[in-house]
Amino acid sequence: MITAVSWIPKGNLKAVPDVAEPPSKEELKELIESGAFARSVDGSNEDEEEIAEDGEEISEVDRAKAVAEAFGKSSKSKIASSSMEVDEVAEGLKELDMDNYDEEDDGIELFSSGIGDLYYPSNEMDPYLKDVEDEDDEEDIDDTTIKPTDSVIICARNEDEVSHLEVYVYEESSGSPNMYVHHHIIIPEFPLCTAWIDCPLKGGEKGNFVAIGSKESPTIEIWDLDVRDEVLPCIQLGGKEEMLVTKKKKSKKVKSKKEKSKKQKYKEGSHTDSVLGLAWNKEFRNILASASADKKVKVWDVATGVCKITMEHHTKEVQAVAWNHYAPEVLLSGSFDQTVVLKDGRQPSHSGFKWSVMSDVESLAWDPHSEHSFVVSLEDGTVKGFDIRTAQSGSDSDLKPSFTIQAHDQDKGVSSISYNISAPNLLATGSMDKTVKLWDLTNNEPSCLALHKPKAGAVFSISFAVDNPFLLAIGGSKGELHVWDTLLDADVCRKYGSKRS
Repeated sequence: MITAVSWIPKGNLKAVPDVAEPPSKEELKELIESGAFARSVDGSNEDEEEIAEDGEEISEVDRAKAVAEAFGKSSKSKIASSSMEVDEVAEGLKELDMDNYDEEDDGIELFSSGIGDLYYPSNEMDPYLKDVEDEDDEEDIDDTTIKPTDSVIICARNEDEVSHLEVYVYEESSGSPNMYVHHHIIIPEFPLCTAWIDCPLKGGEKGNFVAIGSKESPTIEIWDLDVRDEVLPCIQLGGKEEMLVTKKKKSKKVKSKKEKSKKQKYKEGSHTDSVLGLAWNKEFRNILASASADKKVKVWDVATGVCKITMEHHTKEVQAVAWNHYAPEVLLSGSFDQTVVLKDGRQPSHSGFKWSVMSDVESLAWDPHSEHSFVVSLEDGTVKGFDIRTAQSGSDSDLKPSFTIQAHDQDKGVSSISYNISAPNLLATGSMDKTVKLWDLTNNEPSCLALHKPKAGAVFSISFAVDNPFLLAIGGSKGELHVWDTLLDADVCRKYGSKRS
């Protein structure tokens, strides 16, 4: 399945990504000790033993014995059949008359010039082989080179219990577009959310990194997208430390024995549960916000790896965070406690503003064309729009939505939303009901412009492109990345066709 998709602006990815250096002994030791890439057959089975169909445990020793026994049987069968094969081979050699193979009659040589075939000491001197290798090399380089005109999509995927991040190249042409995986990064945990970051973490003016939040892991990993075959992230925000083993006595009713207990310890400032949402601040490029199942919202300085702010204004898991495009100090957060909270970093002592949305929050998005408006998608299939100026009046009774859409099936959540940065009031919604819809929100009177069934399964993530804003990336439960050119829809083209970049 694909859990998160996002676009990288054109020209940001290196034309030819660097190849990572082999991991050092210390890095290998860290990987082994962390068990990052170890996978058990059953996650709940700590002994890492398989369970047979009849319920009995199959140990590693038993499995090895069975393999050895099967190999022995196959060897015996080969020996038994070898005597029959020898006779057949002998008959075949007799027919070929290999003893007289070199004694050929002199005469005209077929397929020859008559004076023998011309011999060239090297391939470089052979005119028939001229430029063949050069052409092959040029084709290989062309296949791996990312052009400034190429669009790039990053896609977080989990398939067959293996998690990885894929970097897709989307080539536009006069004919059908071409899309392929340029390279991918194996990641240790099940990914839930991503955020692209251009902060120059390795020097220079710009960087090209992606932050990943994962299921059942408090660590936020930051990977360099300009490096292939990397085995470790360049930065980790938070995470677990080695478990502390303490001894405690059992109650007097039981025999007085000392019992060992393990207490998980976390790095300073770390989340303590899954990271569900991430948002990069485009104005303050070293700042990243995170939302977690530990009910907290955190603000990180990715350049130093330090958590700067921790907020605890929600009472249940925090699903989404979003920075305002016009006031980059303003942060929204949405939670399973069915509220959306606005906090302004310019007023740290202020409690912020809170909206009750009557359902669990799935996704948040600020309107890129208005500093006062945002939308929230909910588990009950609705999408609600709000104007923050009503909250500034200070009256809770005024905190009502500007509009409410029953965008998708009531029992299927609206898992993802995305604003079009080129066309004002154009919003895309993706749902667990396997559909994607486009909405015109003009004058807070929403109308559905188009419905699309991408055959992606339940839709988990959608995103409009930055450079070609009418391309919509779609990821879902079936694990195939789809790109919908929304201007191919007649109604969308009629209304927004003139805005194509």
